[in-house]
Amino acid sequence: MIVDMPYWTKVLKRILCFVFTIIGLFLAFKLAVFYLPFLIAFIISLIIEPLIKKMMKKFKFSRRTSSIIIFIIVSTIILGSLIWGLATIFSEASNLLQGLNDYFDKAYNMFQDFLNSFDFNKINLSPELLGVIQNSTGGILEAVSNWARGFLTGLINWVTSLPVISIYFVIFVTALYLICVDKIYILDQIEHHLPELWVKKMGKHFRDLIKTLGGYLKAEATLILVSFLISLVGLYILQFAGFPIGYPLLIAIAIAFVDALPILGSGAVMIPWAIIAALNGEINLSIAVIVLLIIMSTVRQFLEPRLVSKKIGVHPIFTLIAMYTGFKIIGILGLLLGPIILIIFKNVFATMIDGGVMKTIFSRK
Repeated sequence: MIVDMPYWTKVLKRILCFVFTIIGLFLAFKLAVFYLPFLIAFIISLIIEPLIKKMMKKFKFSRRTSSIIIFIIVSTIILGSLIWGLATIFSEASNLLQGLNDYFDKAYNMFQDFLNSFDFNKINLSPELLGVIQNSTGGILEAVSNWARGFLTGLINWVTSLPVISIYFVIFVTALYLICVDKIYILDQIEHHLPELWVKKMGKHFRDLIKTLGGYLKAEATLILVSFLISLVGLYILQFAGFPIGYPLLIAIAIAFVDALPILGSGAVMIPWAIIAALNGEINLSIAVIVLLIIMSTVRQFLEPRLVSKKIGVHPIFTLIAMYTGFKIIGILGLLLGPIILIIFKNVFATMIDGGVMKTIFSRK
């Protein structure tokens, strides 16, 4: 049997290239988490870049002057929001932690009332199965209660770790300033220190990746911020109007986080909330939550086509798989990071995916 060594050598090189690229992406992800303040500074710099260019064009300022002005404004807003947010989160999380048992007892009683009011004879449900449902419901509520208690305790501990937060904030602000002011110099230095062959072969591909991923992160960050602000303002208005909303900031953060997840959206939080409020007899609150959801969805539908210039081209099933994989590996945060890694993966292996992964690897060309 004659072995075609040149062919199998080429196949082996493609496989190794594929494997090392995946390892590189994994290491890049780990580094991104490790250098999170710099990543956040990079994302915010993308958001404020149009403001810098607009100021340069309108007032004929240099890039440095425009960057410093926008940086001071943005940093002041972020610092004020951070101080207010930490104080409010501490207050709301502490109050919620103290009353957590009461809330879950109320939820359990509501479910028991529903079971007692429902005629199970119509569906021929046996008493044994009904007992299993009741016991499992109590177990689920207890598990959720323990998770919520642990999460709130960790959140309070994080908020009270002011020295660590201060260090992260200083690093973030410094990185944001340097990226805004010296963006061109930084890019030149990166190209200067990379091998010329890398710059020629990977430069365009890397710029396309940064453009795609940066555009996606910029658009999503803007949409999440808009959803967060609308929900926060709306919830505070409802609270001032006398509706029973005790934790507007925590609820707004939860809505924004879920809204950031592909496929789900803010309705995954607000629709169940409205249904539970209606079942609890709070019809006005249920209607108010639905109205707020309609406002948020309308604004998002208006902004999304203008912020997201083109589709990512990933089928929802693969996005769902990426979310599930991220969740299994790193927890709740993985739901958000999974789709982002999928976008990077698709962009890096675009040629291979378009031609078929196995076909491309084992092709004789």
